[in-house]
Amino acid sequence: MKFVCDGLSLSEAVGKTSKACAVRTTAPIMECIKISAKNDEVILLATDGELSIRKTLKAEVFEEGEVCVTGKLFADFLVKLTDVEVTVKTGERGMEIGYLDSSSYMQTLPASEFPEIDLEVGENYFVMKRAELKKLIADTTFCCAQEDSRPILKGCLFEFKERLEVTALDGYRLASSSAELLSGNEEKSIICPARTLLEISRMLSDGEEEVTVYTQGGNLLVTADNMTIVSRLYQGEFIRKENVVPSAFQTDVTLSRLELISSVERAAILIRGDKNNLVTLEIGAEEVRVRSNSEIGNVFECVSAYATGKDLVISMNAKYLLDALRALDEEECTLSFNGAVSPFILQNKEKKDSLYLILPVRNAQ
Repeated sequence: MKFVCDGLSLSEAVGKTSKACAVRTTAPIMECIKISAKNDEVILLATDGELSIRKTLKAEVFEEGEVCVTGKLFADFLVKLTDVEVTVKTGERGMEIGYLDSSSYMQTLPASEFPEIDLEVGENYFVMKRAELKKLIADTTFCCAQEDSRPILKGCLFEFKERLEVTALDGYRLASSSAELLSGNEEKSIICPARTLLEISRMLSDGEEEVTVYTQGGNLLVTADNMTIVSRLYQGEFIRKENVVPSAFQTDVTLSRLELISSVERAAILIRGDKNNLVTLEIGAEEVRVRSNSEIGNVFECVSAYATGKDLVISMNAKYLLDALRALDEEECTLSFNGAVSPFILQNKEKKDSLYLILPVRNAQ
């Protein structure tokens, strides 16, 4: 195998593909990118068994062939060669990388050892605007669980109704957002790993172009801009949003979203490092008092608001509150409560296509 291409193009392609390389594995081949040179293009392929990424780029191919090389090392090496032309070829010593008047070698593994990736995923599909899908991903994935104790919560539930509804939760908070579908022959629902969704979002450019997402046999496939992502979907019963989100509330408060963000950010500074990271909201008829206390000091601020219902004092994790507020996008937002120990929700004041639920924390102070 031998090909020549621009260092920047190769570096960017390898960097994107290497996101699917396995880490902490006993199978060295799963840490590799499979490089295939054929006709006038180079195909890069990586997988960790759950997520697979395939990327193609144009190159001047002098000798067709394929080989596997450790993905992360190859990506890190190429980052230093983005301003030169790069020659890649295989030989007895492994893979040679030529640049300017220099050359380096990396160990390789036979391409025959690389696992087969099923790219025939297309039984069901849905079509939507790229910008809408990217927004759904950004609005929900931060609420997915990080631990492996409940694997299904490391993904987002996609429910295909009149609109596409996406839900994520980690046991302490929930995010739900919806968007319009342009067309589709989709399944009733799927559960997609958050990691996969984030890679899809990075792959898609902003704009009004459409994107088609295919699903079949427990797998998902998306192709855009000479790049294909294939992922296994999670199987099992996802927690139902309807069983978690209250249908009625005792207190509703509307206020400036940015003013509340600024106040909570200041309150969070003095509790940084505390175990529970607690900030307290004291809800009154015409203002919300934001309070935090720690050994370092305390913050007490007032934010103008319009509230209906009962006054209350409620404490919650400051990061969870800030994450939800930043995910909303209108000038004003509405917070709805059912007392100091019941879950509460946040939404935009006008457009209700996104909803965030947070579990409060009992504050001993």
